[in-house]
Amino acid sequence: MAKKKNSKMKWILITLIPIVVLISVYIVFFKKTDDSIVVTTAKVGRKTIVQKVSAVGNIKPETEVKISSETSGELIFLGVQEGDTVSKGQILAKVKPDIIETQLKQQEAALDAAKMDIEFQKANVEQTKAIFLRTKELFGKEFASKQDLENAKANYDKAQSQYQSSLARFEQSQASLSQIKRSADRTTIYSPIDGVVTSLDVELGEKILGTAQFQGTEIMRVADLNVINAIVEVDENDIVLIEKGDSVKIEIDAFKDKLFSGYVLEIGHSAIVSNTGSQDQVTNFEVKVRLVDYNNKIRPGMSCAVKIETETRKDVLSVPLGAVTVRTTMGKDGMEGGMRGGPRGSGSGKGRARTNNDEKKFEDMKPKPVVFVKENNLAIMRKVEVGISDNGFIEIVKGLKEGEEIVSGNYAAVSKDLSDSSKIKLEGQEGRKGGWKGRRGGR
Repeated sequence: MAKKKNSKMKWILITLIPIVVLISVYIVFFKKTDDSIVVTTAKVGRKTIVQKVSAVGNIKPETEVKISSETSGELIFLGVQEGDTVSKGQILAKVKPDIIETQLKQQEAALDAAKMDIEFQKANVEQTKAIFLRTKELFGKEFASKQDLENAKANYDKAQSQYQSSLARFEQSQASLSQIKRSADRTTIYSPIDGVVTSLDVELGEKILGTAQFQGTEIMRVADLNVINAIVEVDENDIVLIEKGDSVKIEIDAFKDKLFSGYVLEIGHSAIVSNTGSQDQVTNFEVKVRLVDYNNKIRPGMSCAVKIETETRKDVLSVPLGAVTVRTTMGKDGMEGGMRGGPRGSGSGKGRARTNNDEKKFEDMKPKPVVFVKENNLAIMRKVEVGISDNGFIEIVKGLKEGEEIVSGNYAAVSKDLSDSSKIKLEGQEGRKGGWKGRRGGR
């Protein structure tokens, strides 16, 4: 029984050993792992690049006037509605002048009293003057004492001062009356400009506060919609690229599939800071863009997005934006390794040893823009100098030649996976080489 068992095990081993050997051979010779990184490539070419700065904001008219009344009272006339077109000098509203009329009567009575006081003080001056002159004459004949003369002189001087004071009070009353009359005239409110009523905040019969002593009630706003601006906020990193006169394309949310033209009119110098003191702090600057395309359907407050064309360069070397990434060029032992400064074969790739200058070492350790040039099945890292960019391409100032084939994607490969001399294969070639099917003709 034991002999039969041993015989059976022997045959099992004899059968399994060849199978294990065949599997091992297959793994060693036919199942080699391919560590190539799958990429896409593009040719270095020439094109026109337009650098743009994007921003969002709102539409505002160049001129918008807030209309308020100088006097308080009841609104007894309202001659316009929101959206109406008005002319300069047109009557917009009237305030009931009852309070002003009462003040006017009071001030007229005060003016009359001031006139009467002047007459009284004038008569007093004449009387004290006569007494002073008579006392002076008697003092010369030694019929009046020196004390009598001094008292008469003091009364005369006092009367003159009171007369001058009454004249001043009269002028003051006149000025107050003129002011009240002007306020009475301003109970009727006129349009200061030609424009459109863009907002109306009150109703007929409503009580309003005047601006004479208070902030006042805003009755309406009148805007000149013939001159329209887009007020946008630009990030602090982009504001230095913008100059007055730069061309702008404006997209207003309310107008689908329509672009308006404009130009940069003003660039703000005061920062607009939000979320101060937090990690989300944002610093922007206001930019005023003048629209040159007039459309009477544009309304103040509409949302808009702008693209400011800050610079245009024609016929420059360029590559897709996704082809450029950043790497630190320092290799091991302070060498500029992992980096080839020019076309393949132009150097050993190791570079020269860095000095011990700390400042230079620090500069070398900063990430620099690079691209990966395809040479056979390798991606060779090349340091480049870049210029301006648009939505899809970036200018190459130095480091590449027209017609060279560079790695343009995918994003993970360019930004993270690739290093100098990494093995690569083009997307779609994964099944063409290696593996059992590739070697057996795809069986």
